[in-house]
Amino acid sequence: MGKTMLTRWGKTIDPEHVLEEYPRPGMQRDSYVCLNGYWDYAITSSPQFPAQYDGQILVPFSPEALLSGVNRLLRPAQYLHYRRCFRAEKPADGKRLLLHFGAVDQNCDVYMNGCRLGGHTGGYWHFTFDITSYVQEGENLLQVVVRDLTDTSHHAMGKQSLERGGMWYTPQSGIWQTVWMEYVPACSIDVLRLCPDVDNKSLEVRVTMHDARRLPMQLTVRLKGEDILRSVGMTGDTCRIELPSVRLWTPEDPALYDLIIRAGEDEVTSYFAMRKISVEKDAKGILRLFLNDRPYFHNGVLDQGYYPDGLYTAPSDEAMVSDILEMKALGFNMLRKHAKIEPDRWYYHCDRLGMLVWQDMVNGGDRRKNVIKATVSNVLPEPFKLSRDENLRVFTRDNEISREEFAREVMMTIPQLYNFPSIVVWTVFNEAWGEYRAGKVIKMIREMDASRLLDVASGWIDQAGGELSSIHNYFLPLKVKPQADRCVALSEFGGYSLHIPDHSWTDNEFGYRKYHSKATLTHAIEQLWKRDLLDNIETGLSAIVYTEVSDVEDETNGLLTYDREILKVDAEKMRGINRGLLETFEKHAGK
Repeated sequence: MGKTMLTRWGKTIDPEHVLEEYPRPGMQRDSYVCLNGYWDYAITSSPQFPAQYDGQILVPFSPEALLSGVNRLLRPAQYLHYRRCFRAEKPADGKRLLLHFGAVDQNCDVYMNGCRLGGHTGGYWHFTFDITSYVQEGENLLQVVVRDLTDTSHHAMGKQSLERGGMWYTPQSGIWQTVWMEYVPACSIDVLRLCPDVDNKSLEVRVTMHDARRLPMQLTVRLKGEDILRSVGMTGDTCRIELPSVRLWTPEDPALYDLIIRAGEDEVTSYFAMRKISVEKDAKGILRLFLNDRPYFHNGVLDQGYYPDGLYTAPSDEAMVSDILEMKALGFNMLRKHAKIEPDRWYYHCDRLGMLVWQDMVNGGDRRKNVIKATVSNVLPEPFKLSRDENLRVFTRDNEISREEFAREVMMTIPQLYNFPSIVVWTVFNEAWGEYRAGKVIKMIREMDASRLLDVASGWIDQAGGELSSIHNYFLPLKVKPQADRCVALSEFGGYSLHIPDHSWTDNEFGYRKYHSKATLTHAIEQLWKRDLLDNIETGLSAIVYTEVSDVEDETNGLLTYDREILKVDAEKMRGINRGLLETFEKHAGK
């Protein structure tokens, strides 16, 4: 394990008021009961409720996280038990009470007052129980039993590893996002799907009630607090709202419209943005990424979303905001969220602050078999381009159950994140990890979301699908050639390390090149931009993803230290480097 390291937000955390912000900004009601705080916990060898508990854990921090107060690793053969008593009012006639979990890693069963509500598998996805018939007036008992196989199974695990080190990180388990309740009408809004149509200056809205009932609904659109139109329709139908004028969303002007939906006795507040993402030819006939019908360079950073004190869980809302603003201040306009799905509030902050997001699907499969491919394909990439992902054993997806689970998780990911306008690209497979039958997976995603672009095989083994030809390049000089059918993205590069002992989690230093001062690191990045980026923009390079936002454990290749206390590059020079990059793009691709 690494050093005891707290972020500035972790140092000031109030256990009585931890991560209390409304967890679902895209569908908000007045009713909200936060269940974060201290719960009883025990780690045992049995799924049976323990006779005694080991102590208290601060939810929603995992037991492995410093801020949880536990600092214990949950092993695959063990069970993590949670217990929480809370007071509640039994729902009045015509009302229901819903219990929401942001995410629990990996498998869990949930009990209310001794009755099993149900279970859930998958450590990155929301789930909800209707507890109307289980809750009682006054005191109630909530229990959760968790098992986490981490990287010993095919389940999605991100970068977690029981044998952490290098590019693999401390595993975390159990409840790691907000647990909360809300009272809703008996017939309540369950799903909201928002589809902006920039070309036709309109918004498509589809509202589904939890019981699929068809009801009249009223939609109110506001911009800067002022009503600009009202519309009516029926739940279950796709309703089109024609906007009198359109203010487009960009990272430079992240304009958001408020949307109020009333259906029956229910009312929710949401928001949307008018933005369009596409791949088109520029004036010179080269395929580029377009934002709102204009060429737009995606200048991005890889974002792993780890914290030394909270692991997967940001110590506060402000901590999430800080990372986004720090990267924006350096001149970046995109974050690639890598091998993790964040809480809704992270995407909301990207929406309102103006940060494009490339979102990875979180893959499972047997990651350990990829180690040799990882080394060889970075040094000798050309032979690997000939590999086909129908070879399920080579691609670590010969387990049919694993393939079916990944498909289900894709079908959970897209609806969960669909309404966030900042998300413009789905990264389906990263470096052949768990890749299989890309053509089939592309078809499945297209049926669910035809509005976003696909980076199907980010890095190594290109299957010629999607809109992006995606390159990972940490070692060799880059030479980009224009492509006839896809846009070129350098979706991982850099990884330059500066190890600062007092602000590093371990004494280890993992990075692709090592530097010893802010000045030398900044100069090296400037030279990298000149060598690998500027000339390649003319021949088609349209997006980059530098590795990475912050250090993560042994990895010391972040622009920020792991505790977010030190920016390791010269801020003004970095802004100038990025400004030059965007000016070069405008010169070659601007209209």
